[in-house]
Amino acid sequence: MNLTGEIFFPGDKSISHRSLMFAALCNGKSKISNLSTGKDVQSTKNCLIDCGIKIYNEKSSYIVEGGKFINPKKELDCGNSGTTVRLLAGLLSGQNINATFVGDESLSNRPMKRIIEPLKLMGLNCSSKNFTLPLKIKSSKLNGINYKSQIASAQVKSAVLLAALGSNKPTSFIEPVLSRNHTEIMLKALGVPINTEKLKTTISKITKQLKPFNFNIPGDPSSAAFFAGAASMVKNSNLVLKNISGNDTRLGIFSILKQMGVTVLKSNKKNILGEKIIDIRIKNKRLNGIKINENQIPSIIDEIPIIAIIASQAKGQTKITGAKELRYKESDRISSIVLNLKKMGADITELEDGMIINGPKKLKGTFIKTYHDHRIAMAFKIASIIADGENQLDSIDCVDISYPEFFETLTKIT
Repeated sequence: MNLTGEIFFPGDKSISHRSLMFAALCNGKSKISNLSTGKDVQSTKNCLIDCGIKIYNEKSSYIVEGGKFINPKKELDCGNSGTTVRLLAGLLSGQNINATFVGDESLSNRPMKRIIEPLKLMGLNCSSKNFTLPLKIKSSKLNGINYKSQIASAQVKSAVLLAALGSNKPTSFIEPVLSRNHTEIMLKALGVPINTEKLKTTISKITKQLKPFNFNIPGDPSSAAFFAGAASMVKNSNLVLKNISGNDTRLGIFSILKQMGVTVLKSNKKNILGEKIIDIRIKNKRLNGIKINENQIPSIIDEIPIIAIIASQAKGQTKITGAKELRYKESDRISSIVLNLKKMGADITELEDGMIINGPKKLKGTFIKTYHDHRIAMAFKIASIIADGENQLDSIDCVDISYPEFFETLTKIT
């Protein structure tokens, strides 16, 4: 068996969240096509509707009538989506909205201190027990701040930048390593006064109404990564990933694959609303183990589950460090990866901030504990392709969080 052909992907999840939120800021009707079909993005859509924003289907696109937020009459249910709660907390703070954010059991255990601290420094009146959900925000006069973040997180950065759209003075955000920059790129394209120099981004209050936009969202590279990983492990594979986001902060997985020996070819480059869009061809070659350090982690944070599986098939040692942030995702992904790969027969050792994998090792199908984590489920379904026997997942519904079409796409290429 080899993997060949072309694959088109649903809209990028990160860009989909932001497209809905930024359209809500615009005065008039925006048209968004190829919106992510994942449940996380639906959570953002539903929360915005609860805040008075009209969002509806028109043929195969969504129309967003933005310009005016209202106080929601009920709690904003963010489901499983960290992006929804963290970005909306910033956005609604900047719009002087009173709101209470809640989520499912997993999201309710994820850390919110990372956004609460800078928002409080800006003057936000908010409350949260143990810095977890529920999170209540109250209409507050916000001040501009200079904030130096200790973690590289696009969600934290975006929360502060979006709150600053309603603050009295400019706000600067400095991060230790460049994280995803969709927020900065898209806001700048919409005419927001924002400037980035290296790791420092400065933004000022919106002084004029933003114009609505039409946007066909590029495919999600984090979803494409699973199929790139499959093609990198299966001999004689030649797979093309079509129309995916070419944002430099999202392509770390493809740099990792090149380091490991895979042929990665980029073509058909375009630019829409400031965002790059490209095709990527993946050709299988012999895999080699590599070292992955903390400076690389922000650009591959969602792809480490599939990278770990690829590393199990690489010659030599792969060492991943500086990835402690993985312990605060939908599951403790370091433990989730190590436990399941060990069960499959991999030579893997858990570190506090990563893992060491020695390969290549022949994997065997087994019972996989997904911890209801969509990326763990998809990664270990891909692992079945190169294993002796099929992996049995304890949950497949969790895949709907980000990529409901995953199993259908996998069937088409295998």
